[in-house]
Amino acid sequence: MFFCYNIFMSKQTQKKDNRAVITVNDVEIIVERGFYGQEDYISLTDMTKSFEGGSALIEQWVRNKDTIIFLGTWEKLYNPDFNSPEFEGIRNQSGASNFYLSTKKWIEKTNAKGIIASAGRYGGTFAHKDIAFEFGSWLSPEFKLYLIKEYQRLKNDENERLSLDWKLNRTLAKVNYRIQTDAIKERIIPRIPESRKSIAYAGEADVLNVIIFGMTAKEWRDANPDKDGNVRDYADIDKLLVLSNLESFNAELIRRNLTQAERMEELSVIAETQLRSLATIAGLRTLEKLESSDKNKK
Repeated sequence: MFFCYNIFMSKQTQKKDNRAVITVNDVEIIVERGFYGQEDYISLTDMTKSFEGGSALIEQWVRNKDTIIFLGTWEKLYNPDFNSPEFEGIRNQSGASNFYLSTKKWIEKTNAKGIIASAGRYGGTFAHKDIAFEFGSWLSPEFKLYLIKEYQRLKNDENERLSLDWKLNRTLAKVNYRIQTDAIKERIIPRIPESRKSIAYAGEADVLNVIIFGMTAKEWRDANPDKDGNVRDYADIDKLLVLSNLESFNAELIRRNLTQAERMEELSVIAETQLRSLATIAGLRTLEKLESSDKNKK
């Protein structure tokens, strides 16, 4: 009934901070991350732009008894704060001739988190991707398929970008490792017996391994006998970035003739500070989104 009979064409996604835009049928649909944790929420308001009736379709869909049952089931699975008694009352009333339910009323009555009413420039009604796909089915099965296709393209693009970021930081760590070994060769190797020279290189690498990962290379291998490579091959992006920085710092400290104990103490402070900063940056972005969402709902 509400199906737009244009051919659904797809376009490449656009990404900025925690917001992405996917395009279906020449209509841009916002995908927002950060309302609750790092889950993706898709704009239902944008999804209705290709359909006769516009955003009013959202309220019509929410009042549907099957929709209410689906939303309640989703909330029970994923929302520990869901008000089940209120949900049961709404479900029992649904289907009556005078029954009315809006997204705002659904959220207020049940403390739902699967659907969000957001104000502002990029506001509207957003829903967790599971719910958005269900809404897409109600609008049009074909629309849903193209929506899922573009959403999956977005996730593939993000995964590829993360992979490239990881590879870049792993490469930087390897480059800076060479800077560190050059400093060892220049300042430490000439002062130790030939039999201990290889141990010197491994020891300096393990200084950083202990600081960043809490274990030496051997300890990691012993704990992970089924894995190829080394501890650094399984590190996350933040730790690789800090590791890369520490290798450069360590090289300079070696050239300043600081002892290993002195260097380890100084490098530990640097690592803790940098890791905390990286975690804070990510945390602040999520917190800003949550606070903005809370204010908009008041």
